[in-house]
Amino acid sequence: MKLRYNSPVILTFTFLSIAVMATIHFTQSQFIDSLFSVGTTMDFYNPLDYFRLVSHVSGHANWPHLIGNFSYILLLGPLIEEKYGSWSTLQMILVTAIFTSIINIIFFNNGLHGASGIVFMLILLSSMSNFKSGEVPLTFLMVAIFYIGGEVTNSFKADNISQFGHIFGGICGSFFGFLLKGHK
Repeated sequence: MKLRYNSPVILTFTFLSIAVMATIHFTQSQFIDSLFSVGTTMDFYNPLDYFRLVSHVSGHANWPHLIGNFSYILLLGPLIEEKYGSWSTLQMILVTAIFTSIINIIFFNNGLHGASGIVFMLILLSSMSNFKSGEVPLTFLMVAIFYIGGEVTNSFKADNISQFGHIFGGICGSFFGFLLKGHK
């Protein structure tokens, strides 16, 4: 038996995020940490701010944060990548990262880092895997109620977690599910 790199986008994303976390952990570099988080403002003349719109999904607060996110990503991501293809999966990750960054910068006064928005995108998207035109899967509605409803409820807690990043990631997953309607 041999190992197969069965999900190139998801595995590369995972290994990149582990490398980022290890670099931040071992160097304790605030600069490197700042490269993988979105601040509260956007300087349109700073190229690093454009990079951060996407790179924040590879930065995490700590190892448990990374492990929690990638437990879901490694569970759901390969199924999504197999169904929709690597290129579409990469595009969905990038669009979700950019969308959640921009919404966070416009409406919130806290920074953002981590792949939680991607997790919620994958959760909602996977619940629509058997979507057919003219029908809405009941599993999608139940997942939306449980996950998004839980995040709305949690948003009233002062816990330093961006529930709105989760919600917007879920919105992206729902949008992609309706847009793609099961096409590969």
